[in-house]
Amino acid sequence: MIGISLLTLVPGASGAGSERYARDLCRGLARWGSRAYVALLPGIAPDAAGELPARVIAAYPGGRSVPGRALAMARAIARPGPVLSEMLADGVDALHFPLVGMIPRTVRTPSVVSIPDVQHSVHPEFFSRAERLYRRWMYARTAEAARIVVTMSGFSAGSLMRHLGVPAGKIRVIPHGVDPERFHPGATPREPFLLYPANFWPHKNHARLFEAFASVRAHRPEVTLILTGAGHGRCTLPEGVLSRGLVSNDELVRLYQTACATVFPSLWEGFGLPPVEAMACGCPVVVSRGTSLPEVCGEAARYVDPFSPRDIASGIEDVLRNPAGLVEAGRRRAAQLTLEACVQAHDAVYGELAA
Repeated sequence: MIGISLLTLVPGASGAGSERYARDLCRGLARWGSRAYVALLPGIAPDAAGELPARVIAAYPGGRSVPGRALAMARAIARPGPVLSEMLADGVDALHFPLVGMIPRTVRTPSVVSIPDVQHSVHPEFFSRAERLYRRWMYARTAEAARIVVTMSGFSAGSLMRHLGVPAGKIRVIPHGVDPERFHPGATPREPFLLYPANFWPHKNHARLFEAFASVRAHRPEVTLILTGAGHGRCTLPEGVLSRGLVSNDELVRLYQTACATVFPSLWEGFGLPPVEAMACGCPVVVSRGTSLPEVCGEAARYVDPFSPRDIASGIEDVLRNPAGLVEAGRRRAAQLTLEACVQAHDAVYGELAA
């Protein structure tokens, strides 16, 4: 039996892409997986597994605050016995950690860990000193402890080899995927708003997007910019910019289906799932020319320099004037990146562990 450990999941705080990946993987394994699985959950996220069989690990209570999360992890590392005993109960003989986190040193069970990127090694300025130290220690430790390391793009695989010294033979590249039953074009007309689904983190580049949007709005006053995600209350939103905060999956799909474009000027992405979700919904996308995004989006996006508000604004204007070509190219590209294919690739990795 494969144990899918979501113990370090903090709903709404783990990163939108990482949390969606972990939840979608569980949901997909319940539909397309060929093995026996159990999701191992913290008490703060008892519903994270969807329809996949699950159990809450009482010895790992988790925590929503940063100190609470650190304390839960420190206790589990210092006294791994109770946590491991619960994790490995009922015939669990292999473990997957979809979220970078604790692999107890005493575990002898074959394990795979998913590491999306090593942004902290390239952009340390985006993290506090404590966060940098934690990431350097935890990422290196988990990459060494795991038998296999899964990452989401060739770009990220190169980063893991370069910055963490992970051997190429230990890495499996498995792109994220979207479920076309959930992400698909809608029947209602598109509305004059741009969408940026991203938490307010430094690498998400909101300040330059706001400057670019002001330029667009100067001669398109009817256009607004809608933000989703956490943390937007930490800044003063410019005129025409609205924050919806954390939204449900259904609301996010509706926004993709009705936005005139999705903008994604991020400075760093290990994969970048939102542009693919937008493309699946028939929404044209404007994305950064860098990191993993050209690999992920192919020829289905308008690329911009994320350090240039002028170029971001130019890209938005181009898409607003002529979206049709990107809409069709985007739907074709999204059809190549499905959740079912992602799940089947993970299932193959679990077969390697079992062997």
